[in-house]
Amino acid sequence: KVLLNVERTRPPRFLRPRCREPPQRDERASRAMGCLLDEYLQKYGSLIPVHSDDVVEELKGIFNEDFSQPHRKVMVQHLIQSYQRSAGTAMVKGFRVNYKRHVLTMDDLSTLYGQNWLNDQVMNMYGDLVMDSVPEKVHFFNSFFYDKLRTKGYDGVKRWTKNVDIFQKDLLLIPIHLEVHWSLISVDIKQRSITYFDSQRTLNRRCPKHIFKYLQAEAMIKEKRDFLTGWKGFFKMNVGRQNNDSDCGAFVLQYCKCLALGQPFSISQQDMPKLRRLMYKELCHCKLSL
Repeated sequence: KVLLNVERTRPPRFLRPRCREPPQRDERASRAMGCLLDEYLQKYGSLIPVHSDDVVEELKGIFNEDFSQPHRKVMVQHLIQSYQRSAGTAMVKGFRVNYKRHVLTMDDLSTLYGQNWLNDQVMNMYGDLVMDSVPEKVHFFNSFFYDKLRTKGYDGVKRWTKNVDIFQKDLLLIPIHLEVHWSLISVDIKQRSITYFDSQRTLNRRCPKHIFKYLQAEAMIKEKRDFLTGWKGFFKMNVGRQNNDSDCGAFVLQYCKCLALGQPFSISQQDMPKLRRLMYKELCHCKLSL
């Protein structure tokens, strides 16, 4: 026979009820979190750009309390994960971002998730956001420009700048897509420099040569003979380097932003998850966070 002393037997610590007030506060916080996540879904179409720290900061403002304690952060993370697993609320069907001629769908925005490859739609809209942040100084070329130039020559792209004088700009940004890899060429008009950026540090000498020939042809057509000579080429090696096969597009967009805004190149592979979430938000807001 096993005799139990009912008075002395106590439930394990993790089963003991706490005082009533903290569970009530956490219950209110849980409801508030649900409302916040619903708002995020409506704003961004998904929870891809949402980090638990975002929710913790929002809750701090709502309740004027610190929600960064470990048990509360775990609660936030679990709720976000439960939303993401739910087929009905993981994404908002029909969500669109419209900016000028750009239309981003959830398929496009989802390329910013995890280690997906960024597609042309994301690259081009983000590049336009960069250009529109400093429109008098920067011109961003569509991601299809270089391939058209490479295959069709100057005649294939001469109409691309019919409404813009690139030699009046300070900086040209030209994304390069070769098979499954993104890289970037920047052109400093005043310094007559053509610089190649590659997060895998590949020395591709043909891309700068194609751009040099394009600039010469454009200078001839636009009667800007001062820009026919004096050009120099560079390979920028001391910038953020990727350690995987998927973040090249994200690096290129960050290069564009740093160059256009005159910011230091302080990005690294470790920054990519945070920067992908930030770029997602910037695209949805149709504005860079400066």
